[in-house]
Amino acid sequence: MEKVSTPRLLVVGGSGFIGRHVAAFGVRKGWRVTSLSIGPHAAPELEPGVTYLSADLTNSHSLSEILNSPFEYIVNLAGYVDHTPFKEGGRRLIDSHFNGLVNLLQCLNRKAIKRFVQIGSSDEYGNVPAPQHESLRECPGSPYALAKLACTHFLQMLSREEGFPVVILRLFLIYGPGQNKQRFLPQVIEGCLGNRSFPVSEGRQLRDFCYINDLVDAIYKCFENSEINGHVINIASGIPIEIRHIVHEITELVGGGQPQFGQIAYRQGENMALYGNINIAKQLLGWEPKTPLYLGLKTTIESMKLNADYGR
Repeated sequence: MEKVSTPRLLVVGGSGFIGRHVAAFGVRKGWRVTSLSIGPHAAPELEPGVTYLSADLTNSHSLSEILNSPFEYIVNLAGYVDHTPFKEGGRRLIDSHFNGLVNLLQCLNRKAIKRFVQIGSSDEYGNVPAPQHESLRECPGSPYALAKLACTHFLQMLSREEGFPVVILRLFLIYGPGQNKQRFLPQVIEGCLGNRSFPVSEGRQLRDFCYINDLVDAIYKCFENSEINGHVINIASGIPIEIRHIVHEITELVGGGQPQFGQIAYRQGENMALYGNINIAKQLLGWEPKTPLYLGLKTTIESMKLNADYGR
């Protein structure tokens, strides 16, 4: 018979790359894990031991019907990275991220919540100088970034005024096995595994890559820490690396691929130096990344080899 004290975890956006890793770790810990996503779950996404629910966060009626159980721990990974400008339909990003969060909080049993982990984005910083740290005034450059920042400020208000037990983890670039192939590193790895020519930008951007297992470690540390309420905490490697360099490193690890630098233009308004200061994560959360980039890339490459036939 299950103990009443077994922690109950809700992973919002649990069918995504990060969500699947967070849910799987919770199952291994013996927790009761529920995954909430907008659509039906495909068979490859299903993790044994996880309860799967489907609902649209922007539909408060359907959401309230499905969230009828209390949860002590919640990780909000809802929504996708999307840099669509406001004039081209960016309003939907504000609706899905911010209004979705408001609906979620209204439908949950807030009295049961011990920790709410909001997953933010380094895009909230916009074009502020690197290394980006949490005390900087953010300058979002897209509806997506603005929506993420609005969520941050809304949750910090709830923390100050109502004692809501929330922490915002502001992620830089997370990578690892199982990531969507439309993302940057999987695209590069796939091109190299197929020994193809593929377009990339000039690659002079400085970026910060953090391995998925290190992020999962940070999230679960949040559940154990009572000193982080209301804080924004960067989760990153803290080590800047040029995009061109990481592409070259992947080609060397794979032994194939011909990246065509300069064939993709830089995104308008793109911050050319986006890498995090992680002092607060070290001091307040007791966290720092453990996975070297070389090892993380190697593990990711091996995982992609096992899950596809590239016919080199």
